[in-house]
Amino acid sequence: MNRPIHVLVAEDQSAVRAGLVLILRSAPDIDVVGEAADGEQAVELAREIRPDVVLMDVQMPRLDGVSATRQIVAEGVADVLVLTTFDLDEYVFGALRAGAAGFLLKNTEARDLLEAVRTVARGEGIVAPAVTRRLIAEFAAGPARRTKADPAVLEGLTRREREVLSCVGQGLANAEIAERLQMAEGTVKTHVSRLLAKLELRSRVQAAVLAQELGI
Repeated sequence: MNRPIHVLVAEDQSAVRAGLVLILRSAPDIDVVGEAADGEQAVELAREIRPDVVLMDVQMPRLDGVSATRQIVAEGVADVLVLTTFDLDEYVFGALRAGAAGFLLKNTEARDLLEAVRTVARGEGIVAPAVTRRLIAEFAAGPARRTKADPAVLEGLTRREREVLSCVGQGLANAEIAERLQMAEGTVKTHVSRLLAKLELRSRVQAAVLAQELGI
């Protein structure tokens, strides 16, 4: 990406929002293009600005972060990276079902926050490293799970796409998948994009959950 990554920050607590903006603006490759104090404003600004990434708090007035995420992702106006003070709760599960590209805990180090924004802007999902596999397993096995996935959904995938899906389910990044399957990273990105389209999934994290559910 030649131009800076455009980020919209949605957080209702002004002090926290200011801190996030300060961290983001410290990076030369990231540009904060908007700030929202509630979910409705986040959706309105996302539609107007069409940023690359929306950094979304889950608990906000007027419209919660999960509902705002669902609208933004459904309309295809931006990728959403959710920030939460909780690691495993209904907000996180709801955000993932809504199509969020991933989530980070609010106590995430500044450098990890910046890298997460870059990762999502590249089209890769991200979940806080400390809880990646635990989150996927809990989401797949817990009460928040959707109807059990039908293995027949994989019939439309090529053998290579199934291998890539399996790696995504293990929480591997594109570079790690490329190394494991001995292919170019660009090819991995293409496979991920195709399998998401074929499976009618909104995010890489949803693909990881599906892979866990199917045990592949």
